[in-house]
Order: sequence, then C-alpha cells, then structure tokens
Amino acid sequence: MGKYNKVTAGILEELKGIVGAENITVDEKKLKDYSHDEVMDPHYIYMPEVVVFPETAEQIAQVVKLANRELIPLVPRGAGTGLSCGATPIYGGIVLTTDKLNKIIKVDADNLYIEAEAGVLTGDVQKAANDVGLYYPGDPCSGDSCFIGGNVATNAGGNKAVKYGTTRHQVYSMEVVTPTGEITVLGGRLAKCSTGYALEQLVIGSEGTLGIITKVTLKLAPQPPSVVDLLAIFPDIDSAIAAVTKVIKAGVKPTCVEFMDGRAIRCVEVYLKEKLPHSEDGNYLIIQVEAENDEELDDKAAKIDELCTENNAIEVLMPESEKIWKIRKSVAEAFRHESLVQSNEDAVVPLDQLPSAMKAMVGICEKHDAVARVVSHAGDGNIHLCIMPGTISAEQWEEKLAAIQDEIYAVIYPLGGRLSGEHGIGYKKKHLLGKYTDPVELDMMRAIKKALDPNLILNPGKLFDVQQ
Repeated sequence: MGKYNKVTAGILEELKGIVGAENITVDEKKLKDYSHDEVMDPHYIYMPEVVVFPETAEQIAQVVKLANRELIPLVPRGAGTGLSCGATPIYGGIVLTTDKLNKIIKVDADNLYIEAEAGVLTGDVQKAANDVGLYYPGDPCSGDSCFIGGNVATNAGGNKAVKYGTTRHQVYSMEVVTPTGEITVLGGRLAKCSTGYALEQLVIGSEGTLGIITKVTLKLAPQPPSVVDLLAIFPDIDSAIAAVTKVIKAGVKPTCVEFMDGRAIRCVEVYLKEKLPHSEDGNYLIIQVEAENDEELDDKAAKIDELCTENNAIEVLMPESEKIWKIRKSVAEAFRHESLVQSNEDAVVPLDQLPSAMKAMVGICEKHDAVARVVSHAGDGNIHLCIMPGTISAEQWEEKLAAIQDEIYAVIYPLGGRLSGEHGIGYKKKHLLGKYTDPVELDMMRAIKKALDPNLILNPGKLFDVQQ
C-alpha cells in the first residue's frame, strides 16, 4: 500500500470547514467506538485520528478530495455491524461515517421502489415498505442495527436470499462518491440494461474500497398474502440437507431454509433457558414458504412435510413463527454467551457439497481441540461456523486458529467453495483471500482498485494489498 500522512491541525480545520465543527471528533473515548466493528479481538482494533459525520454527498466528495490531496487514508463506515474488520482504520487517518445520511427520500408504492440514504437502518427500510403494504426482501439478521448502505457495500445476504437473492438483487441504482471525489449515479430503475459495464454491480460488495455509497434505490415487492414457518427436525446433517434439495427440486421454492446443528441448538437452549424440541438428538431445518392464498400454502406445507418425513425427519412442527425465529436469531448472542473468544467463518459451497463441508469443518476443529458451532443458510450453501477455543490455551489460540482456518479452506476450495458467502473479506480474511484465490483473478481485482483509486486512500489494506 502507499505511504500515508498524518492528520494535522491544519487538516482538522479544513475538515471543520467542510462538515462543520460539530461534525468531527478527535475525542479519544469517542474514537474508540470507531476503532473496530463487531470483531472485538484486540488484534483488530486500530484507532482513527479523526471521525467525520458528513450530512451530504457533496461534503463527502470534498473530504475524499482532501484525503487524496494530502494522502490520508479514509475509511467509510456504516453502522459498524460487520464481522470481517472491513471498517477498521488499520492505517489511522479519517473514518467517515454515514450516520447522518439517514433519510428515506421516497417510497413509490405504485412503481415498487424506495429511495433511501445510506445511513438508514435496514429495519426502517423494511418498515417503510410495510407501511404502504409492500415488502423489502433484504433481511440480514442484523436488520435492526445495520445500515442499508453497509448492506449494499458488503452485498449482505440474510435469511430470504433463497427466494429473493442477496442485496445486489434488490438494487436498482446508487449514488456513489468515487475514490477520487466525484459524485455519480450507477445503475438505473430499469428491468434490463446492456449499456457498458455494470459498474453498480462492481461497487456492490466491494466493501468500501471502490466508492462511498450515499444513496440507494431499491426494489420492493408485494407483500406475500400467506406465509408459514415449519420446523423440521432431523437425526443428522445428511438427511437434513438432502431434504432441502428435494424440496427445491419438487418446485416448492422456499423463502428461507435455515439449518442449526445439535451443538448450536443446545447452546441456544442454555442461553434462552428453555427446553427446545429434540435438543438432545436433533438438527433443525427452519423452512419458510410463501403462497398466493391459504389453500396453496396448505398444499406447499403438506408437500414439505411429506418430503421431510420421507427423508427421515424425526418430526415436522408448525410452531409459532415468532418462537422459531427467536431460536435462530439468538444464535450470535448464545455463542457469545458461551465464549467471548471466537472466530466466525462464513464459507459458501455448492448446495450438494454442504454436508461434506460442514462435517469436515467440525472434524477439523475437534482435531485441534477447538469447539465448533454450525448454523447455515442451507438453501444457498452458506455456512456460519463459530470456532471457540475449547481446551486451547490463550497462548496457543492464534496459532491453532490459523492452522484450523488453513485446513478448512484447503477443503472448501476443492469443493468449489469460497471464503465468504455474505460477511466479506475486510482485513480479517485478507491473508486467506491471497492464499486461496487464483492469482490471475486477484491481479484483476488489484488492477481495478488501482485504476479507480490511484492514490490508494479509500479503505486501504482491505481485501488485498496493492503496491503503488
């Protein structure tokens, strides 16, 4: 990466002139809040020199131009809910947060779209759609606390990706400040387009390295008239995942298919302090399905029940939806309750390779005396593995974790998998991306970064390193 300069008193005065004195802070206590994302490992905590809170795209553009002129690293930040250290200011410099870009600009119920600034909570986007009888399908588990701009920047996935796709499938267009400080709009409210490169798709998922998203136009959908959640309980991983394939093949396209292994179930049971069905011998599939009417919904639910039962399900239940999703959405808190020291892996594999991958990952952890907890967006092959130290000492943890990760991805990549399905690479997995990615592909990524960000000031040190 490039050699960066420090933020001087003179630069602080310029920043005050751009965003206002009330919209910057150098207070050490406040800076600490912006030194990390959800990853609290001390190895991934870096202090910024200043945090700025711009209120417009124009202010952001001026800050970016100042950072380029002075060669100061600039880290865009949403709500800080990431799990890959993507908003960590590893070179110090300026953290630019979108907190104050928090307006919903327009909800067009007739034409099924919403315009929102980047700092709007995803949950508020969903509520605004619901208020006019519509539906925003993007549904990351952190929807109540993450920003929509951060969802776009990381291509957030979530529970409903099986039917509706990830965040990139919800985006019509976006306003972006480029790495050199220009403001542009990428994409358009169109059903199709073959007019040059699809640059909006390039920026989506680029983790703040190719531009700062300031405003998005998102697709809305009609509210599904009928919805049901089923809990299918299986004796093992193989029968559970095989049932997923059969359900999809039968044409019963589910909205969500979430998997929890027995270890994760028992961990949540301890955390919630309540008995969960078949926690001693079961693995869960949470299947949500939508339909145009109750009759169609009943037919789909009956078909799922039949297919799961044929595939050795211990039991198929239809409990209250709130209870099912409370179990699933308590997973992260339950894992933290079990151990504050942990590493969250986010591998994705072809659906047919899911059982092999999950069993291999657990086996590798156990071989190294680590504890493994597995949940999965099973309908799209995304595995969330939480690795905890178990009996590994604090002194050995980092070395052991590195060995576990190397062995896991040495299995995942030959299966056709990749490092991340939705959390991204950030700083935390940069070394793994460099190790397992085709060098030609990696060189293409570096060339794009260098072409769009010639001074390498925008979120430097994330995904991969680039030499000046």
